[in-house]
Amino acid sequence: MQVYPEFYGDNSTRLFIFWTRDAYETTGCYNLLCSGFVQTNNQIVIGGSISQLSPVSIYDGPQYDLSILAWKDPGTGNWWLLVGTYFLGYWPSSIFTNLADSATIVKWGGEVAAFTAQPTTQMGSGHFPTEGFGKASYIKEIQVVDSTNHLKVPSGLGLIAGQPNCYNVQNGSSSDWGTYIFYGGPGKNPMCQNSFIHTEYRLPEVM
Repeated sequence: MQVYPEFYGDNSTRLFIFWTRDAYETTGCYNLLCSGFVQTNNQIVIGGSISQLSPVSIYDGPQYDLSILAWKDPGTGNWWLLVGTYFLGYWPSSIFTNLADSATIVKWGGEVAAFTAQPTTQMGSGHFPTEGFGKASYIKEIQVVDSTNHLKVPSGLGLIAGQPNCYNVQNGSSSDWGTYIFYGGPGKNPMCQNSFIHTEYRLPEVM
C-alpha cells in the first residue's frame, strides 16, 4: 500500500506494485507504466484506491485486514500476485535474474521517503507500535512459500528500524495472529531522518 501525492495527485491509500531487476538502476517501474507485470484480472485497478478492496482502518476504531500473497509457480517460474481473493496477475520469470530461480530475502514493513532530511510524513497510522492493536499499523500471519510450494512460518526474523525515534517496529506471535509485527510512527521529529522499518527473513533454502 502506498500514499504518494506527488505521483497520484491525492492523499489516497493505494494498491501499488513495483519491479526492478538491477536494484532500481535502469529497470522497473510503478504499476503498469512499463512492460513487466502481466495483469490477468480486470476487476482491480493496480494503482487505484484501496477502497476498491477494503475500507481503511481507523485509529482507535474499526480495523480491516487484506491478505497479500506472492509466490513462484514451479511450473512456469512466473511470480503470481494474490490480493484478497483476486489473482491479479504475474511477473514473468524472464524479466528477472536471481528471482528467476528463487528469492533470498523477504521483507515486511514500511518505508518513508521525503525531500527533506527530517521527514514530516507519518508511517502507517502515524503511531508507534507500542500503542498496539487498534492504534498502530500491523501485519499478521506472516508466512513464506517454501521449496515444496507450501506456506510455512519463517524462523529467525530480524527487526530493522533505521530511525527508531521516528518510526519503529515490534514483533510477536499468537495462536490467532501467527507471526506478526506492529510498526510505524509519526515522523515530525528533529531526531528523524529518511528511514524505513521492517522485519527481514533471509531464506535458508532455494525457493
